[in-house]
Amino acid sequence: MIKITDPNDNSRAANQPIAFLEFAFRPLFLFAAIFSMISLLVWNGILTGNLNIRLFGGSLWWHMHEMLFAFATTVIVGFLLTAVQNWSGVRSLHGKGLGALVTLWVLARIAFFFPDQLPHSLIVTLDALFLPLSALALAIPIIKTKLWRNLMFIPILLIMAITNLITHYSAITNNPILMGQAATFMVLLITLVMCIMGGRVFPMFTANGTKTPRVDALPLLEKLSLISILLTIFIAALATSTLIDVPALLVAVLFITTSVIHAIRVFRWKFSVTLSTPLVWSLHISYWCIVIGLLMFGLSQITYLVSHSQAIHTLTIGAMATMILSMISRVSLGHTGRMIAVGKTMSIAFIAIILAFVVRVFGLYFIANYSHVLTLTVALWVIGFGCFVVVYTPVLLGPKAR
Repeated sequence: MIKITDPNDNSRAANQPIAFLEFAFRPLFLFAAIFSMISLLVWNGILTGNLNIRLFGGSLWWHMHEMLFAFATTVIVGFLLTAVQNWSGVRSLHGKGLGALVTLWVLARIAFFFPDQLPHSLIVTLDALFLPLSALALAIPIIKTKLWRNLMFIPILLIMAITNLITHYSAITNNPILMGQAATFMVLLITLVMCIMGGRVFPMFTANGTKTPRVDALPLLEKLSLISILLTIFIAALATSTLIDVPALLVAVLFITTSVIHAIRVFRWKFSVTLSTPLVWSLHISYWCIVIGLLMFGLSQITYLVSHSQAIHTLTIGAMATMILSMISRVSLGHTGRMIAVGKTMSIAFIAIILAFVVRVFGLYFIANYSHVLTLTVALWVIGFGCFVVVYTPVLLGPKAR
């Protein structure tokens, strides 16, 4: 992990923010992890009939929205607002400004539980402001220091913000088809971010973590990896809209081709050398789940043997959740001055999330009762992210190690 330094480190004044608000990763990683467990427990309670509450947009809408926009996107924002200081040397969002952004995020999460008591316009506004404000906070240091290589993350966040508004429109107009389309697009957009960040840092993390030579990138393969996922997302978005009639076979070929390209990419990173390093093998497995998820998306277009839900949950649990858990563990250690290594507890956490993916995607082949599959998936998720919360709460709340 590249060390992030505070440009004002030599002149710490009395107005220095508390440790928890020094960098965005501290509150956003911790709150996203905690809320992911709460939201899945609520979702499972509703589905099993053990919980009877009314949520904004309905329980299915709320589940899809919160796992994408209150969990995954929040972690992405936490990572970007932390990394931008290292990229630019300019102090990133912190202190009262960061506290205000986090408060907005918390208020939005609470507001969804009161659809009958709060105006829908207020609920939408509270939730919709987070991503544009995050994009603004990210843009200031990037533009100020002319870091055009990282400028792409700003439009990505803004596209996510627009997608979020579309999901709210689908809730207000009671349009589940539109919500499904928006959620699928959002999953693919987050997959794009994972592919970009994975290509940038996973070979370095592998080399550093395993003390082996770094695998040199192949420029052509890297370009194909980015172009293929971008083209696939674009065509998939057209296919799910009413703008143009895109043959299912074309969509399938694009997804499968992209899967093969990314399989070649991750294969070159040498998973076999990572087996004794949990912070690295977990990243490799998460990227392999991108490969599997893209393949499943393609197959779901041309055969009923693979469902859209299986493809979605391969990307969201197998790839997204596993990568998030591994990355927030690594970032939280590296950016608080600690040794980048984990013990048995976090190894158990990584295994639990991977098992959650296996159970959710393939569980119905072995467990006849759907509610049992969901309950076991949620239990494994809670174990995984619960381990993170237990281990990392002192790290994220406390001062930087000296």
